[in-house]
Amino acid sequence: MKEFYFERLTVWQESRNFVKQVYLKTIEFPENEKFGLTSQIRRAALSITANIAEGMSRFTEKEKARFISIAYSSGIEVLNFLILANDLDYLTDDNYLKLRTDLEKITNQLNSLYKRFDK
Repeated sequence: MKEFYFERLTVWQESRNFVKQVYLKTIEFPENEKFGLTSQIRRAALSITANIAEGMSRFTEKEKARFISIAYSSGIEVLNFLILANDLDYLTDDNYLKLRTDLEKITNQLNSLYKRFDK
């Protein structure tokens, strides 16, 4: 089976794992948040991986940079939701800090990748 370029990127691999962790933690959110915060945080986390993959399929560096920028913005959106989930006691402080630390690493990697393409 062919492996695509984006699958080899550490940032995509770590983002993929991050999505899994987000799903596992949001299972514990209240049922009444199913179509609210749970859905929003999951969709934003998924957007990180999706935009990395789509961006790496583009032909120009400008296009690649644009999608990496969108992935970064989705990461910041996830951060916002993590903060709110912690404020609402949907996430323990330990879970919040672990997810935030992982997300900070991902956004730093995305920023570096963006700089590589945005010349």
